[in-house]
Amino acid sequence: MNSSQTIYDLIGEEYIRLLAKLFYQEVAKNKHLKKLYPEDLAPAEERLSMFLLQVFGGPETYSEQRGHPRLRMRHAKWEIDADMRDHWMNAMLVALDQLGLEPNIRQVMIGYFVKAANHMINHG
Repeated sequence: MNSSQTIYDLIGEEYIRLLAKLFYQEVAKNKHLKKLYPEDLAPAEERLSMFLLQVFGGPETYSEQRGHPRLRMRHAKWEIDADMRDHWMNAMLVALDQLGLEPNIRQVMIGYFVKAANHMINHG
């Protein structure tokens, strides 16, 4: 992985979309996370796919359709404490592990997710 390559360049749209799908499979199994979502997880999965594609260097469809991500503001209506962050991170790590990515790519992605998850804490 060199500095001019993005995660999107290295793994492609298919893997990023698969990550979102696998993540929401984990959400569906986790009572703490599941209660934050409507019954139908498909719209949330699509939004996460678009967001991750953009974050990792792909098309900017998320911003074109939804405006600036403003993650903290968009998540402000839910109480997110360290425990909820951990549930979210665990679901994302399980999903990420299922992709079987090259270790350096996996580490870069984990670094992003840890930073983003910590930033979402708004309670306790």
